[in-house]
Parts: sequence; structure tokens; C-alpha cells
Amino acid sequence: MLILIAGPYRSGTNDDPKLMQQNLNNLESVALLLFRKGHIPLIGEWVALSLIRLAGSLKPGDEAWEEIQYPVAHRLLEKCDAVLRVPGASKGADEDVRVARERGLKIYYRLEDIPILNTHSKSAIKIVSDCRSEW
Repeated sequence: MLILIAGPYRSGTNDDPKLMQQNLNNLESVALLLFRKGHIPLIGEWVALSLIRLAGSLKPGDEAWEEIQYPVAHRLLEKCDAVLRVPGASKGADEDVRVARERGLKIYYRLEDIPILNTHSKSAIKIVSDCRSEW
């Protein structure tokens, strides 16, 4: 499945770039676990941040940021099979879940609930312990 990972990126950071990067790192750590389960993980910021930079954004929340940041995730949801909502307060992630639910996508709240598709991979054997230790 193509799974959008929705969770905090800007929320709770007061736009501190270091805290935003920590949030992105957290989302990316989940992405690796999804990949090892045989899925294609997707994080909206992987697409949005380059576009935001190209659009001339100078800071989070400016006009270019708002034009791109959330619409990217909603467009990506048109191609996704499911959403994994990771813990943490985030209005953007909550909106992603709302849009995904409207589109009839499966919403997961726990990594261990997502099926393992990659049963031939050696890394799939580590999935159960990784799921419990990462969160």
C-alpha cells in the first residue's frame, strides 16, 4: 500500500527549524518501518518542502507556505491507499485524516495494525520488536 504518514511537523515548534526537523525525523523513522513491512511510505513534507522553497517562502506560515504545505498532502491523498496517524497534536495531520476518511481510505493509528506484505524480507522479521520499541 501507499501510506501517507500524518503527524506533527510544525505544530508545537513555534516555527523553530530544529524542532521542525526533529518532527520530520520522527515521521521518517516511522517511514522506514512501513517500508520494511512491504509498503511505500509517503510524507507530505518530502514533496511540499521543495515546492515551498521554489515558491520563494521565507518562513513557515507565509503566503507561499500556505499555498503549498497542506494542499500537497491532500493531493497526495488522492493517490494513497491509507493513512498512518502518528501520535502528537497536529491540526494538519487531523485534517489529513478527515480528508482521507471522506475519501474512504483506511486510517491506522498503530503501526502494528498495518499488515506485513513483505514476508520474504529478512527485515520483516524485526518488525514486531521495532514497532514496540520505536513508539
